[in-house]
Amino acid sequence: MDTPLDKGAATPDTVHPSVAVQVRGLVKSFGTGETSVTVLKGIDLDVYFGELLLLVGESGGGKTTLLSAIAGILDIDSGDLDVLGASLTKMAPGTRTSFRGHRMGFVFQQFNLLPALTAAENVAIPLLIQGTGRQEAIARGRMMLERVGLGDRTEFLPRNLSGGQQQRVAVARALVNDPQLLVCDEPTAALDGPNGQKIMELIRDVGRVPGRCVIVVTHDSRVFHFGDRMAELTDGRIVGVHPIHAEATA
Repeated sequence: MDTPLDKGAATPDTVHPSVAVQVRGLVKSFGTGETSVTVLKGIDLDVYFGELLLLVGESGGGKTTLLSAIAGILDIDSGDLDVLGASLTKMAPGTRTSFRGHRMGFVFQQFNLLPALTAAENVAIPLLIQGTGRQEAIARGRMMLERVGLGDRTEFLPRNLSGGQQQRVAVARALVNDPQLLVCDEPTAALDGPNGQKIMELIRDVGRVPGRCVIVVTHDSRVFHFGDRMAELTDGRIVGVHPIHAEATA
């Protein structure tokens, strides 16, 4: 079994070129005083370009919190966090927001679709934020919806889509800006077996392009074989990181 700092991980002062995400001593708590709860208790982890890393473990173990910190959505208490060659812990909030919008994609567990926008418009949002013209952005949104099997639902509002269809819209939105880092929180939770497999195939293909990587939080053992490595979190700590062998998960 590999350790969390396998493959000759770099020191906290340097990041090896093959490392897309480097986490050192990451601590995150919620609440203050006697109500404070430490969710992440000194996380060390490397994620490499060209791989799909699965984050697994018990509910409440800190998986979504770690994913949110890596995505730059959540401030940390202490530690170092380098993403795509840049230090998120040293970035000003505005710079971090711009960095995140241009170089990362997100699939949230709750979808976070805007109810007044069509599926194509929802997918186009990251492009519109970046300054892409509306017509081009929506056209690219429709193309991405085709890729996730929703080419006939591009003009539907979220309320007219099933939970699984909404999840696929969320995946399309995360992929539309061609992100270097894709982070997904339970991307197959609302999908049946065939659609879950299709979405994971798409997500895996994104991660295996040089210069990109994918981190997926999941409880779905049906999709474990899509991962390259698996990191297990228990009680706010990584207790193991190991390669995934397809024959062992088939």
